[in-house]
Formats: sequence, structure tokens, C-alpha cells
Amino acid sequence: MQALFLVGEQRSGSNLLRLMISNSHEIAAPHPPHILQRIDPLVPVQMILDDDKFNHMVEIVCQLVETNPVAWLNTVLDREDVKRRCTEKHVIAIYGAVMDIYGESNGAKAWMCKSMQNIRWADHLNQYFKNNKYIFLHRDGRDVALSFTKAVIGDKHVYFIAKQWSELQRLCLDARANLSTDRYFTVSYTELTEETESTLRNMCAFLGIEFKPTMMEFYDSQEAKNTAVASSLWENVNKPIMHHNSNKFLKELSEEQVRIFESVAGTELDELGYERVFVKKGEEMQFTPEQIAQYTAENDKLKKEQTSKTDPEDIENRRRQEKVLTDLKAMCKEWQMEKALS
Repeated sequence: MQALFLVGEQRSGSNLLRLMISNSHEIAAPHPPHILQRIDPLVPVQMILDDDKFNHMVEIVCQLVETNPVAWLNTVLDREDVKRRCTEKHVIAIYGAVMDIYGESNGAKAWMCKSMQNIRWADHLNQYFKNNKYIFLHRDGRDVALSFTKAVIGDKHVYFIAKQWSELQRLCLDARANLSTDRYFTVSYTELTEETESTLRNMCAFLGIEFKPTMMEFYDSQEAKNTAVASSLWENVNKPIMHHNSNKFLKELSEEQVRIFESVAGTELDELGYERVFVKKGEEMQFTPEQIAQYTAENDKLKKEQTSKTDPEDIENRRRQEKVLTDLKAMCKEWQMEKALS
């Protein structure tokens, strides 16, 4: 089955685009459990596993899907079926197997994963899936930073938000330079929200599917309704497109915050066509270890404050997946002990 990856950074309209693509009914695009992103720090996702570890990882991946805050539609994961679908014994293969099952269960000819950080494993994904394609969705990083400061997830200080945004945009730009245009499509949040139909038509041509007007009525779908009630992060996805939703940072971020962001991520802002406001090229701020330590303390404080204001049900939804990862951490410790004793 055709594998498609939506890459970039969160808070850039990725759920909006995911729901539009899903409403084509040709491509299945589930809410992502961020399988590679969550597992790789513990078990390298491209590492070949022995039979016992492979069986354990199949269970972990399936549990991550089954505890996802937004349930996968029409999908039951039979562990033996997942194993049979894997042509290699590593996490990327398991991930591809569960995505194939989702696609088939929903009558699609392809699937799209919107785990934006998958660009980190592009080389391994290209090697395993062969004919995979990418959609690179980007949004002005300063608006992304503003959104993260209000969200229940992620960093809260613009220095750290800018660092990750810059890193992910660079990975996406580098991947684009190394892939042919028939495998890589770039779209901005502004194009998606202000020139929606023409943008979707171009994207459908790239994906080899028919444009359907229902794609612009994504907010009426069951998937949109399920997503909207799962977390405050996605509460707007069951509403029509929010137009004129760009450059909000000009009013809501301080000058210092914008200066920090433009100093950290100015090169990527330039390459993606976002005009700087305060920091000209070559005049970026240089950050001392003392400043970074201060930013770290502020970031930790702001994250704790955000957690204290988050809906307990939202937190509980996320804890179910965290328990799966806690079990994986314990399993990894056992593996390390066994290796040390052998």
C-alpha cells in the first residue's frame, strides 16, 4: 500500500490537512500515535530485532495505537496478522504493518501518517517503503511558537520552540533537495487556509487522487468529531477553515520573543519566505550559557503551569499511552541486564 508522510512541525495545520485528505476516502489518515518518535529514544526503530524482542515490539506498537487519544476507525489489530505483514523485523516494519491494516480497514488505496517528526527517519523510511511520498506543511514559525505557548503539549519558551522548529524545517528542506518533485510536495499553512481549493487540487494531482468538494467539508466527518472532543489541542477541527489566521504573533508575542525566535531560526524563516520583523540577517543575538539556563528554568515553570490548567480528562487520555512507554522502558532495562549477564 502507498505510504505517505506529512512532515514539518505540529501547530501548523496538520490535523486540518489530515482530515481533508481523509475525506477524499481514497487515502486513510488516522490520528497518529507517534510510533517512531516515541519508541526510537528507547529502541532504534531501524534496528533488526531477535524473535522475542520483535514479538514484544509488535505488542508495544499495537498498544500505542489502541491507547491513542483518538481511536482508529474500523480497525482491529490482530498481532499475528501484524507479524505476517512485516518483511523485516524492526519497528519501522511493524509501524508500516499497522498503517496498512488501517488503510485496508477503511477501504483506502494509500495511507498518510501525520506524525510530523517522521522526517527524522526519512532515510530509513525511504529504504523500507521504496515509493513513499512526502507532504511538507510549513507555517510561519513565530505563529507556531505562539500556538505552542498556549497548547497542552510542547515547550513554552520561544527559544526552545524555535530550536525545534528550525531543526525540523531544515530536515524537511534537506529531504526536499534530495528527492524528485513527484515524491515531495510543499505547501504552506497560508496556502491551505486562504487558497484552499486550488491548493487541494494541486495536492490531489501530486497524490494521484481525484479532488472531491467533500474534502473542504472535513469538519462534518466522524473523524473530525472524534478528534475535536479528544483534546483542547484539536477543538477547532470540527469547524470550517479559520481564514486570516496568520501573523497573529505580531500582536501576541513580545518584541523580545520575536527577536529570540528570529535569531535562532532566521535562516529557515528566510528560506521559507517569511519576512523577518526585528533581526536582520547577520545581526542575530548570541545566547550565553547563563541565558540558556535562565530560559530552561522559565520553560520548565511555564510547562508546569500549563499542566496545572489542563483538563484532567485530557491528561488521563495521554497517560494511557505513557503507561505503554513506561512498560517498554522496563522491558529495555531487562534486555540490558540480560545482555550484561550473558
